[in-house]
Amino acid sequence: MTKQLVSFVKELYQTNEFIPLHAPTFSGNEQQYVSETISSTFVSSVGKFVDDFEAHIENYTGTAKAVATVNGTAALHTALYMVGVKNNDIVITQALTFVATCNALHHMGAEPAFVDVSPVSLGLCPKALSAFLEQHAVLTESGPVHKTTKQRFQAVVPMHTFGHPVELDELISVCNEWQIALVEDAAESLGSFYKGKHTGTLGDFGAISFNGNKIITTGGGGMVLCKTLAPGQHTKHITTTAKVPHPYEFFHDEAGFNYRMPNLNAALGCAQMESLAAFIDNKRHLANLYIDFFNGSDFKFVTEPNYAKSNYWLNAIICPNQSEREKLLKQTNADGVMTRPVWQLMHRLPMFEKAMRGDLSHSEFIEAHLVNIPSSPVNSLGKL
Repeated sequence: MTKQLVSFVKELYQTNEFIPLHAPTFSGNEQQYVSETISSTFVSSVGKFVDDFEAHIENYTGTAKAVATVNGTAALHTALYMVGVKNNDIVITQALTFVATCNALHHMGAEPAFVDVSPVSLGLCPKALSAFLEQHAVLTESGPVHKTTKQRFQAVVPMHTFGHPVELDELISVCNEWQIALVEDAAESLGSFYKGKHTGTLGDFGAISFNGNKIITTGGGGMVLCKTLAPGQHTKHITTTAKVPHPYEFFHDEAGFNYRMPNLNAALGCAQMESLAAFIDNKRHLANLYIDFFNGSDFKFVTEPNYAKSNYWLNAIICPNQSEREKLLKQTNADGVMTRPVWQLMHRLPMFEKAMRGDLSHSEFIEAHLVNIPSSPVNSLGKL
């Protein structure tokens, strides 16, 4: 299977050169808009492209307010701040995630609690969340607290793994029952929809990433998706140093963050948004080619849940066993086709090894069997 996969991928991308996991695609107005920004001299955090980029995201996702930030971690940190996460609080998330999810809550002084992922979505499992809360939490007049430590359970953070939406209705139901805020880590899922609604817009807040390997990129950058307008305006305020508007005076009315996205990056994002629909079409085309390729083999291609339309940000396969996984990883990379294992589970990292957690059986299975494969957009004629 490994040699066949290498040949298949090289044919897809029509090259014998090294094939990365996910490369950015610049096929539109990127140079024009960035050059325009440089000519204007407004290259930092003030400029028309920041406003335009936020408007693009609002229109595309349907969120009430989108707030541009310097990166996705800053967006998630801001979202957690907005739902009231404080020092010594507990934030429940999945162990199968990129470390930025946990770094954001850690730097607020909160502690992660890890629950298992769902075999349906590879994201936070509603049943596992409910079972964890039943075991460890009690609902008081001031909200849910840990039965033993009395720490607050302040937020739940599901991550839409590889762009595949989690089971949001069920997660929201559990969070409503326990009076816990839901913050969607939608870093990987721009262009993914849950029952017709864009990811990041169903929870209290959402956070998107525009890192260089995401479906669109601003070089770095992120975006907070705000469900309602007033909190969205406050989010904009605190991410721009909480400066009160004035023609020349400097007055800041709370301790805010300097998380502003530079106009240069936003210009790139505006051009990328113009190509997003084509990127998604071609990534879904690529996913279908992979589905056909792996059909009938011992390797299972990860497909979108039946309630969702995924952007297929990173394609993934489940190997039949760990030996086949290691063989595939070594041989594909040696042959110039980049593949990679999924992230190590968060509780295996030294800074989170003492975190409370539930049963993580499915997360551990995915960790031991999953491999990501090249996912840059392609159409029927090769790389976009």
